[in-house]
Amino acid sequence: MLTLYFSPGSCSQASLIALEESGLAFEAKKVNFADGEQRSEAFLKHNPKGRVPALLTEQGVITETPAILAYIAAIAPAARLAPLDNPFEFARLQSFNNYICSTVHVNHAHRPRGSRWADDAAALEAMKAKVPQTMSESFALIEDRMFAGPWVMGETYSVADPYLFVMTSWLPSDGVDPAKFPKAAAHHARMLERPAVQRALAREKA
Repeated sequence: MLTLYFSPGSCSQASLIALEESGLAFEAKKVNFADGEQRSEAFLKHNPKGRVPALLTEQGVITETPAILAYIAAIAPAARLAPLDNPFEFARLQSFNNYICSTVHVNHAHRPRGSRWADDAAALEAMKAKVPQTMSESFALIEDRMFAGPWVMGETYSVADPYLFVMTSWLPSDGVDPAKFPKAAAHHARMLERPAVQRALAREKA
């Protein structure tokens, strides 16, 4: 059985939602960041990066959200979570998810995780001050050029949707009003109506 290591409210939420959508049997194990559990010897055996998500499979461990989302879609083809039969469309989905991973998530991380890049207090404050701008610029690009609607890829729901959902949910804490981006805000509301999303959020609160 698959086992997903996750932390509530983190990017691992996207993988948790995707698993709920997939119909696959899985176990979800919560990693308590407040207690530093991600740095424990037991967890580092699974993911030496000390981060979530980490997906344990019969073949080994997969880390990094885009990889996990693509893997879930590939092993649950009946759920139609990715255009697996269309190389171009699948690459377009991967392009979106990798933009979220490499740019949007990194923009966000400069607020709560600035110590990854600097130790100087002034530098940390400068990074935090920049986050509303960088997140807004990223979401403007998503809103205007990357989001097809009503789902990320168009008419068909995919594993890109839970990833965008997570990023949109972070906007208020990053000093950005989601209402500035009506397509993303409507998408977030649409996601909240999905039973799989509701189940994933319930797991996080349990």
